Amino acid sequence: MIQGFDTARLDRIPAFLAAKYVDTGRLPHAATLVSRRGEIAHLSCIGEARPGEALKEDAIFRIASMTKPITSIAFMMLVEEGKVALSDPLVKFCPEFNDTGVFVAGGGNVPFLTRAPMQPIRMVDLLRHTAGLTYGFQERTPVDAAYRKARIDDFDADYTMDSFIADLAKIPLQFDPGTHWNYSMATDVLGAVIERIEGKPFGQVLQERIFGPLGMVDTGFKVPADQQHRLTDAYAFHPKDKMQDFDDGAKSRWAKDRSFHSGGGGLASTIGDYHRFCLMLLGGGKLGDVRIVSRKTLALMTANHLPGGGDLVRHSVGIFSEAENAGVGFGLGFAVTEHPAQTLTPGSAGDYYWGGMFSTGFFVDPVEEIAMVFMTQLMPSSTYPVRREVKTLVHAAIDD
Repeated sequence: MIQGFDTARLDRIPAFLAAKYVDTGRLPHAATLVSRRGEIAHLSCIGEARPGEALKEDAIFRIASMTKPITSIAFMMLVEEGKVALSDPLVKFCPEFNDTGVFVAGGGNVPFLTRAPMQPIRMVDLLRHTAGLTYGFQERTPVDAAYRKARIDDFDADYTMDSFIADLAKIPLQFDPGTHWNYSMATDVLGAVIERIEGKPFGQVLQERIFGPLGMVDTGFKVPADQQHRLTDAYAFHPKDKMQDFDDGAKSRWAKDRSFHSGGGGLASTIGDYHRFCLMLLGGGKLGDVRIVSRKTLALMTANHLPGGGDLVRHSVGIFSEAENAGVGFGLGFAVTEHPAQTLTPGSAGDYYWGGMFSTGFFVDPVEEIAMVFMTQLMPSSTYPVRREVKTLVHAAIDD
């Protein structure tokens, strides 16, 4: 027994991951860290980081959208300092959006027909994904297509923060801000807002305000040359071969300088670093003697902010509207479990989480005082239900 966990049941986690995913070639590797009441109860690493190299505890992973909660916390630090308010309109900091309309018709070779939005995009809309923005990879609407044409969400596009905002503002909104939920580049816009408020590069803001104070020594938008040997290979799903190469750790795009720091998905990190971030969350915004945000601010962030209540199934107009997201609300940077029974996954009302494109994920359960971080490198994250399965195994190991 460790902190009320049955250790034999925790040992089921790597055994399950090996039997179903790694040994069968579905995933290249898997690292899992589980802690309770601040004490690590389980840490396992299986598979290969690169061909012929066993995955180690200090491996560096591309965490993609697990960047979003970090960006959201950084923004709320500015709210606490009175530099910005959740009710502030986006145009206060990004006037480029003054003339951005809501999609009515057109697209492709036909000019867009738009109308004025019923209400402006507010900061809270960026945090909760109700701004009317989108991602090009959703491939549902002419607006999504315009994102792809502009390469607005292309990791390799040569944007600066300012040119990104300028080009994004030229594309119509999918809907009136505040009326629906749509997974989007809103958190990237949030990163640009933070950069403009602070008057320094966004990556520097994160380093000074979060990574440095929390001791997240291996987290950043670029993997240093002397640490690149720790960066894992990344893969994309292939229907026949199961996996195909996507980003070679030895020649990775994450080891190059970039003019654009993606607040929605650009960071690389380790399982240990991200665990420290989770411990800060579990500590009500504090880790050790370091206070990042207040307990009340974090409580606000982890409440359900979907318009009128309800869950993602009801409010999402794109991905995450699937039945498996029943009972799940969304806060200011996190998905929030509202009704565990509807999720069909063991957990607690009020636990919160998110994941990344490469199938990484984390959850924080304040009721049971659990933090879990899961790392692998296979895109897209919808390929397998591995993160739900790991969450089930973790909660099944509670024995107090």
